[in-house]
This record gives sequence, structure tokens and C-alpha cells, in this order.
Amino acid sequence: PAPCGASGRYGSQVAVFGTSLVSKLQGLTVFLVGSGALGCEFLKGFALMGVACAEGGELTVTDDDVIEKSNLSRQFLFRNHNVGQSKSLSAVNAVRVMNPGLRARALQDRVSPQTENVFDVPFWQRLDVVVNALDNVKARLYVDTRCVFFGKPLLESGTLGTKCNTQMVLPHLTENYGASRDPPEKEAPQCAVHNFPHNIDQCLVLAHSEFVGNFDTNARDVLDFLDKGAGWPAALAKANESASSILDKLRGDPRVCCGMAGGVDDVLASERCTSFEQCVGWARRKFESYFRNRIGQLLHNFPPDATTSQGVPFWSPPKRLPTPLSFDAADPLHMQFVMGAANLRAFMLGVPTPADCRDSVAIAKILATSAACSVPSFTPTTDASIETDNKEEDERRRAAAAAAQIDEQTQIDNAVTKLLAVKASLPADFAVKPNDFEKDDDSNFHMDFISAFGNLRARNYAIDEIEKFQAKLKAGRIIPAISTTTAMATGFVLLELYKQTLYGGDRFEVRRNAFANLALPGPNIILTEPAACAKITSGQRWDPDMYMDVDEVAYPDPHTLWDKIIVPAAASMTLSGLRDWFKAEPRKLLLTELYLPTADGGSGGVYSASLPSMATKNETNMSRKLVELIADMAGTPVTGGTLYPLTQAIFSTRS
Repeated sequence: PAPCGASGRYGSQVAVFGTSLVSKLQGLTVFLVGSGALGCEFLKGFALMGVACAEGGELTVTDDDVIEKSNLSRQFLFRNHNVGQSKSLSAVNAVRVMNPGLRARALQDRVSPQTENVFDVPFWQRLDVVVNALDNVKARLYVDTRCVFFGKPLLESGTLGTKCNTQMVLPHLTENYGASRDPPEKEAPQCAVHNFPHNIDQCLVLAHSEFVGNFDTNARDVLDFLDKGAGWPAALAKANESASSILDKLRGDPRVCCGMAGGVDDVLASERCTSFEQCVGWARRKFESYFRNRIGQLLHNFPPDATTSQGVPFWSPPKRLPTPLSFDAADPLHMQFVMGAANLRAFMLGVPTPADCRDSVAIAKILATSAACSVPSFTPTTDASIETDNKEEDERRRAAAAAAQIDEQTQIDNAVTKLLAVKASLPADFAVKPNDFEKDDDSNFHMDFISAFGNLRARNYAIDEIEKFQAKLKAGRIIPAISTTTAMATGFVLLELYKQTLYGGDRFEVRRNAFANLALPGPNIILTEPAACAKITSGQRWDPDMYMDVDEVAYPDPHTLWDKIIVPAAASMTLSGLRDWFKAEPRKLLLTELYLPTADGGSGGVYSASLPSMATKNETNMSRKLVELIADMAGTPVTGGTLYPLTQAIFSTRS
């Protein structure tokens, strides 16, 4: 490693912090989760600070993503020749040029419950600090739970356009990341999205929803049906799907589809496509259904002069009176929709596409000459399902429509019988491939479909249309990353890394969380002390389920979420032994219920003293070893040296 003297590479740091701190930085074991915009900045900072650059130091970087062209503008460690390569590997190679002494290893594994064999107990136990550079809450929460479980400091940060924030999560000092949540994003009312949009955002919400439904969800449902056959509806019902939802998955709701089938029936039977011409015909009929038939049905139900039950004009602001569109092959937007939908359908069904599948003239020729592109006439019905913002009237219409329908179970049985016959006639090589939404690939037709759909929907309602690039930003909920915001966030975190290395678990009063907005004058920067972790004490608590105050005993009293009880010699302990261990001095706790982690991320009961239905199970499990119960519930064998959290254990005192 470079010398730590005043004249060495790290002379400036030595002048400010001293040789001891710089040496400690070089020996740190750091886990950086993510190597995108924030991750690149962190890696640059680590290399320049000398983090993990000496014997005993190690920097582990993991990111399962690959570099895309759109990343290059804000993830500065990457260049054109890196497109398609691993982010973590490319980033580590780039910072090694800055500091060849950096002891870093790059992994391509996502940090999740599925990779706990990679990021195992010994890995977490040897860490000094964890730094998050993630872009989603779910991953942040998982890393947070691991840091709490293993008692490791977590340096958290995030950016949103010109805004950024940092949070220091310090064992036994501060609250964890998951202790506070942002309010959920506001969603547009479904009646506005589906029937009464009044801005382009609502049009794009429906466009994205229909993309997912037609090219992703439908494909996955088909795969499930082909796998489970006649047992698929029962499997859905077991997963708490309603009969109407199962029916929608099987063949769609004709009151909504307006002239076309939906669900599995659309893919396998009514609109099964084996040629590109048939895909183009399907796309043309989808245009008719979305932008003409559905609008015609809406106007049939609510004519321009319609009034509400209070006598107010139905088409009052913010509602906009729509106009059906007539297909015109000379209109570029009409052709963009048909071209995008046809190519997506072909990809999903494995249909070969011609070389001119992007040529609107060639598509127009297919529309004009192929019998597969015929469009049936449509007549509005009286039982169409249309949601409004008047719940009382909606309920009345739904009840009237339901009364006229055949029993849903009978419809499900009929649909399954039809589809099973179709399944039996499918060729052996029949395959369906879902389309996972990817906004940044301009060759996959995803944004062609969504931008065309959103703008055609806007044209129905006389809403201003937008360019494809703007549609990408809105549909992908993209707020452009700004490099100065990223640099500021990582700068605040790296200052806290100095403090953490210097003080360890002390000097809570000098730690700071940061909140900044570079768009405001100043700019606006607020530094606050991290919130202290809450102490759990014995006392009365309001129980909303029992609707009364109940006495709760804290053990130990007090404790925080950072505290844990480790059961010794658990590898050979039975459930009976665990119960006796808790019962003994000084704990004196009576185990009344015990739940263990399951393979699906949930929990399952292995003991309950209060449920008569568990009596036989309790007796059987009492003589079994804990490791056997854990393995049965988790679906994987228990390996030596692994720590397993008890998902939930309920105790009572002797009193």
C-alpha cells in the first residue's frame, strides 16, 4: 500500500486526520451494494481515500445488472466499450486504474434471500461497514434487516433529481432504515385511468398496464395453464383469486374487451397467431377495440347529453368528452401502434418476423391485402362494465349486469373445457415467452407500443400529445439522475465513514443525516442528528385486535431492535430443550408460540400452546431437533455455523 506519511499519496488526509485514521481506512472490510450512479461515486471515493488498500482490507462490490447505453451519462466509470458488460466488474476495473492498491472483488449476485449461500454468516460477520448504493426500497429493506441481524453499521443514501438524502444506521445507537417509511406514491383513480383521463400521465398509466397485460401477464398465465391444465383454476382459487378474476384470466371480460377475447383464450384460441400477418391483424383489431369500440361503448352508456342522478351534466370537468378514432394507415401514430403491437405479439409467440417488420409501408401493405387483418363490426351493449366516480351508481349497474350473467363457475368450466381441447391440439414445439418491460432498449418495440398507445388515448380525449422520449421518462417513472446530486450524497456519506472509522460505536452526537435540494436557493442543505433507536420497555400497550390495554413484559428490560438472544448449543437442541432453556433462570419465560421462516419468505407455526388443533403437532415437534424443524420449514438443509432468526416467538411470564 502507499505510505501513510505526510508526503505519501494520502498526505492530505494524514494532515487533517492523522496517520492512525488513514491506516484504519486502509484495513477496512467494506461491502458496497450496487455499482450504478451512487456506486461509481462511492468507488471513486474509496479509491482516493485508500479504503481497503492495505493488508487485511477488502472491498466487496456486487451488482447483478449490466451496463446500458443510457447509463453512460451519469455513471462516469463506464465507457461505450463497456455496454453489455457487468457493472460491478467494469467499475472495479476502472477504479483500479485510479488506485492499483485497491483490494476489491466484484460479484454479480443480487443481495436477497436467494443468495444467502453467497453472502453467508462468515461474510457478514467479518464486515466493518455496509454501504448501500441501491435504487429500490425492497432491496434497501433487505440489506437493512441483515445489518440489524448481524449488528453492522449501514451508510444509506438516495437521490431523486436535484434532491438527495443520507442516513446513518449505527448499531445500538440509531433507528434502522426500515423504522420509517415514505408515504406511498399517489396513484390516479382507476375510473380516470380506464375511462375518464384528463392528462397524459393517466393515458400512459393505462398504456403501460395494457403492455404488461397483453405481453407479459397473459403469457405467464398461458404458461401456468399449459403446466397445470384443468387444475389451474383450483390453484388460483387456493391463492385467493376470486371467480371473476379467474374468469378474466381465462377469457377476459367481453363487457370490457369490446369485440375481442382476452386472457388465455386470446393467446391460445380466439386470436392465436402462427404468422406475422396474423400478428398484424391482431394488432389492427386491438387498435379498433382500444380507440374506437371502447370509446363508442362509453358514449353509448353516457351520451354527450347524459346527466347524473343529481341532474348535473355527466361530462363536466375534469371529465373530457371523448371522440372515437377511425384507423388511417397514412397516420404515422396509427402505424406505430400496429407495428409495435404486432412485433411484440410475434416475439411473445415465437413467430418469425420479416426483415421489413419495421417498415410502415410493408405493414400497410399487409393490412390492405391480408385476410388475417379483417376487422369485425362492433355494436355497443347494454351490460358493459364501466367504472365512474359515483360508487352508488356503479354498484347498481354491476348488480344489474351480474343478474343477467350465467353463474361464474359454469363460465369457468366452459372456458376450461374449450381451452383444454385447444391445448390438446397444440404442436409439440409451441412456446410462449413473456415480455419483461425494458424502457432503455429502442429495438424491442416496448416504448413504441406504450408511447403510441398513450398518445392515441390522449387524441381520443383531446389531450396534448408528447414525444416518445418524454413518454419513456413518464412511463418508466424516470427522474433524470444528476451527477452533482450524486456527488453531494456520496460526499456526505464518506464524511460519515471517516467518523465511523474514527469513533466506532461512540460519539453519537457528531453523526449527521443529510437532506439537500440543489434546486432551491442556497442550496438548501439540512444536517440533523440521526434518530435514536426506540427502547422497548415493560408496560401496558393498546392492543387494537383485543381493543383493550394489555400488559407486556420486555426481556431484557429495556432493549432495542439491535438486541438479540442467541440460544447456545442449538445444533443439538430439541424444541423441548428450547422451551426448557427459556423457562430456566434468569429468563423465566414460558414459550407459548413459535414460528419459523418458510421457503416463500413467510413463516409457519411449529408450536402453539393455545391452539387445540396444534396439540398433535406440538407433541411430535417437541422431540425433534430445532435444525430439523428449521430445515423442514425453509425447504433447505441447515449448514454448520449458520444463524437462523426465529420469525416470531411469543412468551408469557410465570405470572
